[in-house]
Amino acid sequence: MPVADSMAIQNGRILRVGNYSSLQDLVGGGTKELNVEGKVLVPGFIDSHVHLIYGGLQMGRVELRGVNQKEEFARRVKEAVGNVKQGSWVLGGGWNNDMWGGELPMASWLDDFTADNPVWLTRMDGHMGLANSLALKLTGINNSSNDPNGGTIAKSTHGEPTGLLIDAAMKLVLPWIPEVSVDERREAFLRASNLALTRGVTTVVDFGRYFPGASVKHSWEDLSDVYQWADSSGKMIIRVCLFFPMETWSQLLELIKKTGRALSDWIYLGGVKAFADGSLGSNSAFFFEPYADEPHNYGLQVTDPESLFNMTIASDKFGLQVAIHAIGDRANGMVLDMYRSVALTNGMRDRRFRIEHAQHLAPGMAARFGEQGVVASVQPDHLLDDADSAAKKLGVDRAHQGSYLFHSLLASNARLALGSDWPVANINPVRSIKTAIKRIPPGWKNAWMSSECLSLNDALIAHTISAAYACFLDNELGSISPGKLADFVILSTSTLDDLAEGSVTVEATYVAGRQAYP
Repeated sequence: MPVADSMAIQNGRILRVGNYSSLQDLVGGGTKELNVEGKVLVPGFIDSHVHLIYGGLQMGRVELRGVNQKEEFARRVKEAVGNVKQGSWVLGGGWNNDMWGGELPMASWLDDFTADNPVWLTRMDGHMGLANSLALKLTGINNSSNDPNGGTIAKSTHGEPTGLLIDAAMKLVLPWIPEVSVDERREAFLRASNLALTRGVTTVVDFGRYFPGASVKHSWEDLSDVYQWADSSGKMIIRVCLFFPMETWSQLLELIKKTGRALSDWIYLGGVKAFADGSLGSNSAFFFEPYADEPHNYGLQVTDPESLFNMTIASDKFGLQVAIHAIGDRANGMVLDMYRSVALTNGMRDRRFRIEHAQHLAPGMAARFGEQGVVASVQPDHLLDDADSAAKKLGVDRAHQGSYLFHSLLASNARLALGSDWPVANINPVRSIKTAIKRIPPGWKNAWMSSECLSLNDALIAHTISAAYACFLDNELGSISPGKLADFVILSTSTLDDLAEGSVTVEATYVAGRQAYP
């Protein structure tokens, strides 16, 4: 039933869907009726890739998203330094050097006014960070420091660290930053959950505070300190499907054996996540050909391939869903090869392997997603940030032939699941759907590869039922269907076509049949 005008809800689930007269026999003394006056109602949006608590923490730190001048970058940090005690760390992020012409920031931009405060500012993609000179000194990074496996310490032509640390090199600084308190993380979670509801997001797939170089303990601490606390105290307002660092797969297996995958209607244990490479913006995504602007650089393999294979085969053998971050074409090919090998070794079953991002694919690679049954978990709004820089980093031909191949993936019968990667991009499915349909970056008149534009229907499916399928929740969520949880969104329009224009707003968000926003 593609279209209906009424539904009945009981105990948080959808009882029946149809026309108004066909539901009248269900009306009783305690029935409440809601008339949406012809407005469009869609299933609650599922954001297939977020870092929920990290995003909530970022909301209270130095916000560098959208900064397009190095002077403004420095001004915001200087302002933050004025609001903290001497010796306290100044944290923030969201910067994108492509917005001010590509020049990478350096510690020297900040040192004049941060002599008494260590500073750490992550790039928008989470694969690179800037430390000021005091932070470098505290952590012992100097001219003689060597690059760790899977990471790079950026250095000047004189061999001095510039302050930039890429991928696994970030672990040289991260342990020195004071742990975030339980109360701060709980507040961050509640902030983030409320933001999600305003955007019509009722479920998120959360990859935690896990980035290259970060501690694998964070995801487990957040499960007990934040999610289980919120669940037991009645503070969960959106549903979460949690993925944990792949190194901890045996710990997750033990937990699932005890509890099953659903800790409640609010918390689901999704699977395990690992990194194959870095990011395009940090020149650490792994490619078959070198970067056009760095002819000797092919990117980074963030995780040792043998270790990645062994963890994947073990995780899959015991029935855990596996999601691996891959951005460059070589990283995507490597993960697809690995997934094929693991499936042959462990035997046929419904495993729903995921590749997170699947941003740049070599010719013929999109077809393999469908052939192998691999879910492409993609973030349309990333293409808005990448459009101008991709041509510089990859060359025009590579950038325009292999980037963000949404339509090609769908045409190969792959499952497409849309998300934001918040806080890398804003959590906003209405904008994400428009981006997937239009593919017009800021300042452009035409689409970036119009042949890869999605239809409205395909984009909506990828943010609802396919997103639910991608994390094994399609029997519970993702469509307005009898028996499913009653999560839905009322939009500010009476015609679905307006969604393609992005002019629509979320008027109300309902979770388990109850109004959660506004």
